[in-house]
Amino acid sequence: MEILSTLFGWLVHALNVLLHLDKYLGGVIQDYGAWTYLILFLIIFCETGLVVTPILPGDSLLFAIGTFCGLGYLDLYLTLGLLSVAAILGDTVNYGVGKYIGPKVFHYENSRIFRKEYLRKTHAFYEKYGGKTIIIARFVPIVRTFAPFVAGVGAMTYGKFLAYNVAGGLLWVFSVTLAGYFFGNIPVVKNNFTAVILGIIFVSVLPGLIEYIRHRRAAKAAAP
Repeated sequence: MEILSTLFGWLVHALNVLLHLDKYLGGVIQDYGAWTYLILFLIIFCETGLVVTPILPGDSLLFAIGTFCGLGYLDLYLTLGLLSVAAILGDTVNYGVGKYIGPKVFHYENSRIFRKEYLRKTHAFYEKYGGKTIIIARFVPIVRTFAPFVAGVGAMTYGKFLAYNVAGGLLWVFSVTLAGYFFGNIPVVKNNFTAVILGIIFVSVLPGLIEYIRHRRAAKAAAP
């Protein structure tokens, strides 16, 4: 019983560290050294590539990574390269899973939930607005995990998806990580790290919110 209790406590602690790695990153670097790069690669890959792990840290982790790059604990160029590959590969896998599952699930003509018509509408939406959606979704927590999956379900043209996937992945990783690199070690930022992270999340959500408002206004203007 004591062994089970110890194991459960270790699992809870490990999960807490994983979900809040931005706060424990210093300890991870100290304990795992060069293996930290692999750990970070896998987390970014899973956060973008697996629909079951949308709660893993994203923006806050990239900012924290940039901060430690600024301190010299992580190599900036290696980090940017690895995490960019992880983000792009994650979205690619997510798209592939969605494209494989979509036709198998949404093939009923009269189903209330899995109607084939929904698949056609999703495809039409992503063909028209998909590029913008893929890029904006990169900066919106949780949404960035589901956007490539839905693009796959809607059978968005792969060439178009790949172009925006690469552009969005590079923009996301470079902008947030470099923000941490240049500003993360400024005293006022270090002393108000929680507020800064909340600000990053707000800025990340802002493009999607602006796009939603624009879409609503356009729909109202087009309404008779």
